[in-house]
Amino acid sequence: MKKERGFLTVQWTKMSSAEDLEYPRLLIQYQNGFLISKVMFAACELGVFDLLRESEDLLTSKAIAEQLGSSFQGMERLLDACVGLKLLRAEVKKEGAFYGNTEISNLYLTKSSPKSQYHNLMYYSKTIYLCWHYLTDAVREGKNQYERAFGISSKDVFEALYRSEEEMIKFMYGLNAIWSICGRDVIAAFDLSLFPVIYDLGGGAGALAQECVSLYPNCSVTIFDLPKVVQTAKKHFVSSEEQRITFHEGDFFADPVPEADLYILARILHDWADEKCVQLLKKVQKACKTGGGVLLVETLLNEDRSGPLESQLYSINMLVQTEGKERTPAEYSSLLTAAGFREIEIKRTGKLYDAILGRK
Repeated sequence: MKKERGFLTVQWTKMSSAEDLEYPRLLIQYQNGFLISKVMFAACELGVFDLLRESEDLLTSKAIAEQLGSSFQGMERLLDACVGLKLLRAEVKKEGAFYGNTEISNLYLTKSSPKSQYHNLMYYSKTIYLCWHYLTDAVREGKNQYERAFGISSKDVFEALYRSEEEMIKFMYGLNAIWSICGRDVIAAFDLSLFPVIYDLGGGAGALAQECVSLYPNCSVTIFDLPKVVQTAKKHFVSSEEQRITFHEGDFFADPVPEADLYILARILHDWADEKCVQLLKKVQKACKTGGGVLLVETLLNEDRSGPLESQLYSINMLVQTEGKERTPAEYSSLLTAAGFREIEIKRTGKLYDAILGRK
């Protein structure tokens, strides 16, 4: 691996000498990264993709601007940028340019699509983007930036995250959006039919629980989360008709964890420092039935720290938003081993989130 990395370094040096040092195309792409994000966020927020999905025909920029209540000049530029990003397509006729959605926009950027990422993108635009404005401060201080971004104490991460019911609902919709494209893969990574009684710690809006009972009809899942999260999930996300999904109100750091065959911790450990992770895992291991286990769902760094880039960026996001970080498979294995779990298996899904199973 070292030889490979050395080879890649040499190749990159040659490439940069030939191209990027004369015209730093790569650096220009990087500096424009947030411009790209905000174009997509703004088009979502204004309702561009929803309008074009509902329309039977392509629309002019003037018609789109009029229907969405925006300036013609601003909308035309936004639409053209979305064409450049391949989020929209354009047909130029005698009357001017006509715009429509691409397949990826219809599937992921419209609110009505089952795989819509709209709420996740709005969470990025309204919360994560504002925290990242203070990334330099986060790196200097080594702590999250809720206080600077929102004027809210950062001592309790989730009090800041759930600073209002509206923000909590947006966050929960965002999680569901991610699980709509990644959830089935992590739940199917191992055969969970061996575990009929499952507790989903921090299960929030219940998207993973629903994947569980769909894939494993003989299992039941209890979502263990803070009281206000449970009440919101019951009200907005999980139908009372789904009897295989139940709820348990509490703080799994402070309150007892009931006995179960399997515990799911999806995007939980990355919020916390190692000591707190081991504390929680020990608690889970003690409550777990013999032969049972814990399923961790996290984005994994490569052991040699070379990537994936998404995981490296998410780890920085943990710095600006939480007390935790993203980890390598070996680091998660060490946490599980320190808590008393054995027979640790790791499955990469090829998507954002991977699965780690530890057995008692």
